[in-house]
Amino acid sequence: MIRLFVGLGNPGPEYEQTRHNAGLWWLDAAARELKVALAPDKSFHGLVARTSVNGQSVWLLAPQTFMNLSGKSVAALANFFKIAPQEILVAHDDLDIAPGEVKLKLGGSHAGHNGLRDIHAQLGADQYWRLRLGIGHPGSKAEVLHWVLKKPSLDHRIAIDQAIDRTLKALPDFLSGNMEQATRVVHTSKPPRPNNPRPVTNAETPPADGGT
Repeated sequence: MIRLFVGLGNPGPEYEQTRHNAGLWWLDAAARELKVALAPDKSFHGLVARTSVNGQSVWLLAPQTFMNLSGKSVAALANFFKIAPQEILVAHDDLDIAPGEVKLKLGGSHAGHNGLRDIHAQLGADQYWRLRLGIGHPGSKAEVLHWVLKKPSLDHRIAIDQAIDRTLKALPDFLSGNMEQATRVVHTSKPPRPNNPRPVTNAETPPADGGT
C-alpha cells in the first residue's frame, strides 16, 4: 500500500499557482478527500498530515524546501517512519504529457525534473511511484523555465484540475495496495487535448528561479 503521498512544488505565494506546483495541487485535493489538514513540521521540512487506514498510518507531505531539495524532506520522513520507496507516491508536473492527462509509473528516469532527481539521490533508489500530471510543453527547451514558473492558461488549469479529480478515484486502490487497479483508473480516461499553448514572446521575462 501507499504509506506516503508527496506533492511537489515550490513554497511561497508567488509560486502557488504555477505549473511547477501541480503536484501540490494534487496533494491538497487528496488531503481534502481524506479529511486531513496539512500542518508545518520542521522535522520533515514540510507540511505534513497523518491519517490511519485499516490500522496503518498514512502520511501526506508537501515539502517546503524549494523543488531541487525535495528529497531532503521526503527522505527525512520516509527514513524516520521506515517507509520503503515502493510505498511512496510522488505527484509532480510533467512536461511530456498534455494538460488533462495523467500517467502512473513505478521508478524510471527523472526526465530532467529536479525534484525527482533529488528524491532519487536522497532515497538512494528510484523505485517509488510517480503520478505524472501533464502540464504540456512550451515547444522549445529554452522556454521551459519560464513555462513551469508561470500560471497555466485557464483552459489548461481546468484540464489539470479535472485530471486531479479523476485520479482521486484511485485513492482507495493506492491505500489498499492494488496498484494494478489504480493504474487502470488513472489511465482509463484521456480527455481531448487542449488548444496549443500561447507562444512565449521575447518581451516576457521569466521570474527568478526558485529551484526548479
